[in-house]
Amino acid sequence: MPPLLSAIKIFYKGNMRHVCLSSIFAAALVAAIPVSLYAAAPSKELAAPTIRPSFSDSERADLKRVSTYLNALKSVQGRFTQVNGDGKTEQGAFYLKKPGRVRFEYQKPNPNIVVADGTTLAVENSDLKTTDRYPITTSPLRLLLSDNMDLSLDPRVSAIKREAGAVSVTAREASGPATGSITLTLADSGGNLELRQWQVVDAQGARTTLVVTEMRQVADIPAALFVIRDLSLFKRNGR
Repeated sequence: MPPLLSAIKIFYKGNMRHVCLSSIFAAALVAAIPVSLYAAAPSKELAAPTIRPSFSDSERADLKRVSTYLNALKSVQGRFTQVNGDGKTEQGAFYLKKPGRVRFEYQKPNPNIVVADGTTLAVENSDLKTTDRYPITTSPLRLLLSDNMDLSLDPRVSAIKREAGAVSVTAREASGPATGSITLTLADSGGNLELRQWQVVDAQGARTTLVVTEMRQVADIPAALFVIRDLSLFKRNGR
């Protein structure tokens, strides 16, 4: 999974099952929800009281530019290629609606669909007839699903790197269930930014990259795409 939003990696373990998702949007890539992405106050969770002193004025300006671009992605759909740490690739389509909603549909024979409805992230497996749910706040995707972020104020942002025609931003979680980092990579033409990929590195150092293509803004996305289906006979994860 090469481009942008450098990889969202979701590890799903249950009955010897392991699903590694680097999601879209790359975005999120990504989706909107009337419900707050962070239960009570989504936008505040991303913010810190002061700007990190380690960034120069030009770096803070770039973080502001990236924030403005990501905040403008309200309703988006596209294709993704996911590259796992072992080199295996998966492809599919994604739909994102902010704040907080996203859907990743994998091409067959992969039986998984990943859906975030604003508060919960779920992995639906049509072969095993299971639906496993996780709080969205434990997923790196939350960086992409907020509709009012300012990366220059986010205490988790640890680096911004500029290269010829591209800019990348890295955020780290030092504690909690989502320990690790996510790096978003955007093409930069000088005037316009465009999300290309994201990469997630988990606490064990495993990398998952998600490359986004054919991404476009759309007028609206049906709300039904962000409804989590309970495929299991018995509810899991305490639900």
